[in-house]
Amino acid sequence: MTQVTDMAAIRKTITLTEKQEEWIKAQIASGDFTNESEYLRALIRKDQAEREKLIALKAAIQEGLDSGISDDTLEEIWQDAETRHQNQHA
Repeated sequence: MTQVTDMAAIRKTITLTEKQEEWIKAQIASGDFTNESEYLRALIRKDQAEREKLIALKAAIQEGLDSGISDDTLEEIWQDAETRHQNQHA
């Protein structure tokens, strides 16, 4: 069951090009969205999720850089990565 939080709606005015307006209308016409607000909110949610993934990726890269140079062989590193991947998706 989806939990709905009480969030006040805030009205915004945005400026779009004609081409962008046509794109939004085409997305609504496809039946995936019922109105412009729904489409824009979906875009914002998608952007938020992608940015969260980017932040996690940057943190993982920094963790790798901070860990220094490994004494393990490339084969050992690869095997460890495969094992961790399998455990995460088991």
